[in-house]
Amino acid sequence: MELLKKIFLPITATLRFISEHFKALLFVLLLVLLFAPASEDELKPNNLEHITLVGPIFEASELVAQIEELTDDDSIKGVLVEVNSPGGAVAPSIEIAYAIKRLQTKKPVVVYASGILASGSYYASIWADKIVTNPGAMVGSIGVILEGADISKLMETIGVKTQTIQAGKYKKVGTMDRAWTDYEVNELNKVIQGTYQMFVADVASARGLDVNKSDLYANAHIFTAAQAKDVGLVDTLGVLYDAKNEVIKLSGVAEPIWNQEDKFEKFMKKLTSEAVSNLHIYFPAITLR
Repeated sequence: MELLKKIFLPITATLRFISEHFKALLFVLLLVLLFAPASEDELKPNNLEHITLVGPIFEASELVAQIEELTDDDSIKGVLVEVNSPGGAVAPSIEIAYAIKRLQTKKPVVVYASGILASGSYYASIWADKIVTNPGAMVGSIGVILEGADISKLMETIGVKTQTIQAGKYKKVGTMDRAWTDYEVNELNKVIQGTYQMFVADVASARGLDVNKSDLYANAHIFTAAQAKDVGLVDTLGVLYDAKNEVIKLSGVAEPIWNQEDKFEKFMKKLTSEAVSNLHIYFPAITLR
């Protein structure tokens, strides 16, 4: 009996170790499957970069930092920015736009509109060398909107009133407990119109369009890809394959090697992209804010 135990000891010890550390081993296995390179090609240093802008734009620091890193990386000869976004807040959209503008001075940049290139996401893309648009994409919505609610009737129904102490005539501009006065509407309109004029001026400058004919391409018009090309908002129609070829051509690399996106990040971006696709039905109401 003791002899049999000694013979089978390596097997029983291994089984006992697996049983006691099953969760840890499973975790390590998952890490290997997620992060291990699939081939030797993935270990080669890349000379072209493919980054993405997906979903509403409310925060830009991570993407801007990524763009700035690419700007300073001399080994990267060209960048593809794939965009599928309905837009978002003004300031982060401009942060991305000016980061791409700085990047474009160092190396070619191509934007690929894979779904929605609208409002803030269009603003973010205007300084690319070329904008390639999927034939099924929606483009435009160059406009600005500020929305608010008047819940005074609801407050009256439930018996709630607000109390305010303020200094400054316009300090309560935009509050929801009452209808906005004419002078408050004028104050808000001043901000909206100023932002819109800045938006249009930058688009005209970046795309070589006549700012005096902005009603043709701005004014919150929504275009198909072909219509956007006709008014000068995009350069060419194509799919991801064509956009990548544009980067290769502009960069002049003899042996193009694209970055391999982290598999976990790719999975998370796919989930986000699926959520963004549900916004298509609300597209006319989503603009730069």
